[in-house]
Order: sequence, then C-alpha cells, then structure tokens
Amino acid sequence: MNNQELFRYVDHTQLKAFATWKDIQKLCDEAVEYQTASVCVPPSYIKRIADTYGEKINICTVVGFPLGYSTTDAKVQEVKNAIADGATEIDMVVNISDVKNGNYDKVEAEIRALREATGNNILKVIIETCYLTEEEKIAMCKAVTNAKADYIKTSTGFGTAGATLEDVILMKNNIGENVKIKAAGGIRTKEDMEAFIEAGCSRLGTSSAVDILVKQANIGEY
Repeated sequence: MNNQELFRYVDHTQLKAFATWKDIQKLCDEAVEYQTASVCVPPSYIKRIADTYGEKINICTVVGFPLGYSTTDAKVQEVKNAIADGATEIDMVVNISDVKNGNYDKVEAEIRALREATGNNILKVIIETCYLTEEEKIAMCKAVTNAKADYIKTSTGFGTAGATLEDVILMKNNIGENVKIKAAGGIRTKEDMEAFIEAGCSRLGTSSAVDILVKQANIGEY
C-alpha cells in the first residue's frame, strides 16, 4: 500500500497527560495534510479543535480512559459532552474489572448505554486485550457485537502491551459482520501497519504514523 492509502486508516493520536495546545495543533495540522481518518485527542481539547479546524478534521476522543472503571453514568455523560463539543467518534474503555469478574452482561449493558448516547456517531470499544484471557476476549467480541458498537479496539496504548496480530485474528473470527476492528498500541513500522490491515483492521491507532511513513522513510511526498 502507498502512504496515502495507509494514512486513511490512521486515527492520528495524542493522548499524553501533558499534551499542550501546540502538540495538539501539530497533530491536527498533520492530520489535515496527510488526510488521516481522524485525530484521537483528550476530551478537553475537542471544542478548541472544532472551533479552529471546523470540518477539515474528524475528531475522535476517549471515554473512561485509560482504566475503564468509571461508572456507566459518568461515561454516558462524557459521551454527551464530547459530542456536544464536536466529536464524531468515541473510543470507550470497558470496565475491565467487570470482565475479569465474568460480568459480561453488565459490560454489554454499558456498551449499549454508550451506543445509545453516541447516536449516529461512531462508537469504538476498547477491551484492553493485554489483561484478558482468550475466553474473555471472545466474550467481549460477543458483547460488542450484541450491543451494536461499530468497532472493537485492542488496546488503550497505556496498558502492559498493545495490539497483536493474534488478537486481531481472534477478533476477526468472533465478531459480527457489522463490527470492524481497530488495532492500537505498539505499531512502529510500515510493515506493522500493513500486517494489521491485512489481518482485518479498518483503523489503526498510533501517534507515530507521520514518523513511520514520512520522516523515517525520508520521503518528502507520498
């Protein structure tokens, strides 16, 4: 795949706790220049991005991030606030403790609540695969499918490990036909990007896409 095609899969990400407006502007300028799928940013920056960039950019944000153990009511309010500020995509983190306790119905109910709050906007569900057994991952595939979320996402990028091809393949084999896959965390090379797409990913979450595809390759044009 050429670089222009690869950028269209990328949620260009800046979620560091110490990200400044200068950092966010750089991210957004790159997203506009390279036509990434979205920028994935902290909720506190959504409105300023929307006011500054308007329709030039698709804004994704995170909810219940990065640990997932906020209450459902708090997550629903986060979603409503984010959409009101201008976000069009929501990446929520499931309650990982509920997953580990086997409370899969409770997790599914929470995803449903956020699905309703998200409305016609895109909902991605982060299951944080590094903490889950294969049985739990399969259960999350079913919960995400049943709750009618748009995507299942591997990782926050803040856990003990990121996306693996094995997990993407497992997801591909266990999600419903209307659910897409986003890989995030640990994507470091162009070969990584291509491998995850080939395995079935429709989105890639990374803060390194420009470094990978432009700077590291010393390419001025793509």
